[in-house]
Amino acid sequence: MTSDRLTVVVADDERPARAFLAATVRTIAEAELVGEASGGAEAVALIERVRPDLALLDLHMPEIDGLAVVRLVRPECLPLIAFVTAYDEYAVRAFELNAIDYLLKPVEPERIRQTIVRAREQLAMHVTDRTAPGQYLLRIPVRHHDDIVLLPVERIIAIESDRDIVYLSGPTGEQHTLRYPLKDLEARLDPRQFIRVSRSALVRVDAVRRASPLPNGSYMLVLTNNQQVQLSRARAQVLRDVLFRI
Repeated sequence: MTSDRLTVVVADDERPARAFLAATVRTIAEAELVGEASGGAEAVALIERVRPDLALLDLHMPEIDGLAVVRLVRPECLPLIAFVTAYDEYAVRAFELNAIDYLLKPVEPERIRQTIVRAREQLAMHVTDRTAPGQYLLRIPVRHHDDIVLLPVERIIAIESDRDIVYLSGPTGEQHTLRYPLKDLEARLDPRQFIRVSRSALVRVDAVRRASPLPNGSYMLVLTNNQQVQLSRARAQVLRDVLFRI
């Protein structure tokens, strides 16, 4: 960001959607539209040519989709990324690429303005969260009414699963749901912060308040939000290796 205005490019293969995004960006005083692309290949070339601060990318573009655009752009040219889509099932994949936002169509102008504000704040603080794919998630996208919101990993106390639905519990007992396999989510979380306590549950290490033995050799863990999660007998070694280590 070389001036007070955030430079932005938009990419969407649907002309009306692209025109809406472009027109909305033009109404935001803190932003400057510096390019439009009608497809993924064009978006890659545009981003590398103009080097914007932020790219608003449609996820579903033919041949090269929004996710592929992020992987194809040279790292030194990669801007902050916000995905725009009519679908929410790719949210975790998007944030594995450290997108700063995930906007669901139809997008309200105010929602785009919020994304611009978030991007400006990150650039102003020189904190972009754009770590390389494969590093641990810092935030997890979850559905809240009609929006996708970013839940900081540090606010997650426990994660429990039922098939491919996971339930994320917060510090005051609030719960969010996400359609994502638990084993895949576990692989994206820092193992120093989260431990598996059963086939269907992970807990934050520093959120375990008490461990009470049960007759079958398992333990009942009481967490800082007063939630109870059972640690299976097969995972009892975790108590000695992690929770009870001095």
